[in-house]
Amino acid sequence: MNITQVQHEKNAILCVDDEPILLLSLVQELKREIGGSFTYETAQNPEEAMEVIDDLCQSGVEVILILSDWLMPGMRGDEFLIQVHQKYPHIKSILISGHADRDAINRVKEEAKTYAIFSKPWNTRELLDAVRFCCNLT
Repeated sequence: MNITQVQHEKNAILCVDDEPILLLSLVQELKREIGGSFTYETAQNPEEAMEVIDDLCQSGVEVILILSDWLMPGMRGDEFLIQVHQKYPHIKSILISGHADRDAINRVKEEAKTYAIFSKPWNTRELLDAVRFCCNLT
């Protein structure tokens, strides 16, 4: 095990979507492509996701990246990612949606510094390239 692997094991990628099958699919793609170097966490809504982030950070695990859906019950993904950025500005984010409007896209890029926005269904290669970049794996 090299130093890079040891460093990444204390890092987490969080996937947030209200559709469990999409969460499972996304995590499987990430594990298949990136492997076990990261902890992969999931949440089905922004409130649960914020609890996961807080718990991980308190445990000494750094959340490197959040991949979030846009249209979820209770809070939209752009609002969630903006809140995360205000509290944890070092966490990178990617928004995935089939429904996000232009204002939400502009807002999340500007206010949450979201790295990329992908439409559902996403292009796996492009999404994984963005994840690699955000996680410094390129």
